[in-house]
Amino acid sequence: MALGCAALALALALAPPARAQTPSAATPKGGVVQPAVEVAHYWISPSERKALDVYRDAWKGLGGKWVDMPNKNKLAQTGMATDMIANGYPPAVIQWNANGESMELALMGVIQDIDDIAVADHWRDFLPQNLINHISYKGHIYFAPVNIHAENWVWTNKKIFDQLKLPVPTSWDGVLSSAAKIKAAGYVPIALGSGAWEISLLFNDIVYSVYGPKGYTRLLTGGDSNAAMEPAMLKALDVLRRLSAYVDPARTGKTWVDATLSMGRGRAGMQFMGDYAKGELKEAGLVVDKDFRCSLAPGTESIYFVVIDAFAFPVTNNEQVRRSQRLFARQIMNVDNQLAFNRIKGSIPPRTDIQRNNLDTCGKVGLDLISRQHGQVFAQSMLMPPQMSQGWIDIVADYFNNPKISPEKAQRQLAEVLAQK
Repeated sequence: MALGCAALALALALAPPARAQTPSAATPKGGVVQPAVEVAHYWISPSERKALDVYRDAWKGLGGKWVDMPNKNKLAQTGMATDMIANGYPPAVIQWNANGESMELALMGVIQDIDDIAVADHWRDFLPQNLINHISYKGHIYFAPVNIHAENWVWTNKKIFDQLKLPVPTSWDGVLSSAAKIKAAGYVPIALGSGAWEISLLFNDIVYSVYGPKGYTRLLTGGDSNAAMEPAMLKALDVLRRLSAYVDPARTGKTWVDATLSMGRGRAGMQFMGDYAKGELKEAGLVVDKDFRCSLAPGTESIYFVVIDAFAFPVTNNEQVRRSQRLFARQIMNVDNQLAFNRIKGSIPPRTDIQRNNLDTCGKVGLDLISRQHGQVFAQSMLMPPQMSQGWIDIVADYFNNPKISPEKAQRQLAEVLAQK
């Protein structure tokens, strides 16, 4: 999302007023007319598409027409949304991460205030206060949260770990020891695709375990270059370098989904990946505690690196579209829809009133942590400004992939990125 809200601000400065949209409409039984709703999103993997079908089907059940607007990633979606806003024809619904930067959308007047729906449906009674803070601007709610992902999971293949009598690692030395034994047995120790961001997820786990909660936040919120120059950074980089010897050497061109299935199907022992991995594992017919296990990365067992997926509703002067946006927000927060969606997606519902017995082992861990006052922090992708985040990811990936880059050089490069704020 390197363009981020700054690009939207520029688009708004150049944009004509939002024009009255005249979408086609569908008429369900009972004669209630719902307009066609354009839904912009970047959920395109098999499990993501299937999860989104829950809301697509629910909307069609109300007599609405869903106009799908998929994008290959967050950056592509931001560019598309910027162009549509600049031309006065924003989509009715946009998937967005709810974080500090997203509040700029409300500040700039890009998205609708949906607080009337939140009040009427008592959202504040069942959403964690920490989440409320990140979907609100000046006390009013602007986003409908659909799920909470965590990025600090370790996924282990049960067959391999049972065969080699390996415990779930609780330290990075334990990870390295298990990796060596898995490699000696002829398996890939750590499943990894070719995406730079995948390496960054692993590194952020290490950073938290080395720096601790305060140091992690000070470092990953950006702007404090001194934080990167502490001895703890060299320790974190050393762990990352040692782990690089245990990833699949033939991972060029492979995706994170490929890596997930490699672990799930018993070709690799471990994967460090967000809980969207569970969605792909379940889509492939694999079962938690039977085919794979989940645990939080060493040193992060009591914290959730959260990513909040939500939907925002761009400003329009078409009253019919505005009514549909509010009805859409209600469908997002519907208990049955949230349960069905998150079972497929691998995430947990943001609603804390969801019964624990509706969740699997991994989901119960997540629910406990998001319900706890200090049980969550933002993931790096949610904390750092977009351009800084991309610079961080690129440096970490280059270091991981190139053994000729010294830890000291990588440390200086990371400090330079943080100094750019």
